[in-house]
Amino acid sequence: MDSWFSKTIVDAKTTMLTEPFVHDSVRANIWHLRGRDVDLLVDTGMGICPLAPQIDTPAGKPLLAVATHIHLDHVGSLHEFPLRAGPRHSAAQFDSMDEAVTYACMFHDLEGAVSKLPAPGWRAADYRIPPAPLARTLDEGDMIDLGDRQFRVLHLPGHSPDSIALFDEADGLFFAGDAIYDAMLIDDLPDSDRAAYRRTMQRLVELPIRIGHGGHGPSFDGRRMREIATTYLSRTDRKGE
Repeated sequence: MDSWFSKTIVDAKTTMLTEPFVHDSVRANIWHLRGRDVDLLVDTGMGICPLAPQIDTPAGKPLLAVATHIHLDHVGSLHEFPLRAGPRHSAAQFDSMDEAVTYACMFHDLEGAVSKLPAPGWRAADYRIPPAPLARTLDEGDMIDLGDRQFRVLHLPGHSPDSIALFDEADGLFFAGDAIYDAMLIDDLPDSDRAAYRRTMQRLVELPIRIGHGGHGPSFDGRRMREIATTYLSRTDRKGE
């Protein structure tokens, strides 16, 4: 179903895809960046409808799909892409995509899970994420080379223990996943860690980004990212966390 996805051309090399009919709590941003030698796909949405046909990488050109963490709204279609990478912290769990780890179990009973059925008879209760064993595991300091640009992997836990982001140190382009985004930050999931999230925010305040593309919400510049991070630090400090 082509209409299941919405596409936004960000610039000559970058397209953002979303799933507009999915509940907004699990409607994540999917980023396709065209590199010289390799294309990059950052996160893969819920996987309710096939994502791969929507990605216009030329035949024969490698496409690396990177999961920023193992939550359902970021790994649903990961199995569709043979060249898969994700956080070392949760690497073994991609082999099974256990519902308790991905939080897919929470989607089964989510009121208004979708605003439009993807197919006749579709039910949120039947939603499953196929296993997607990683071809490559990523950890702090690893590099992803697209030929014309390189991304350093940053391990930025807090929202989840395995959260990673990708940073082009030469250009300032930052794919943040759910480490930080311009919306209400989620830090109260069973695997969230607010102390770790504060350390991540303290680190991000110093990160010299040009533009950030998060897992949710609109893109942001360095000033806005510092504002989001310092606001979180101030709020959690007042709570004594």
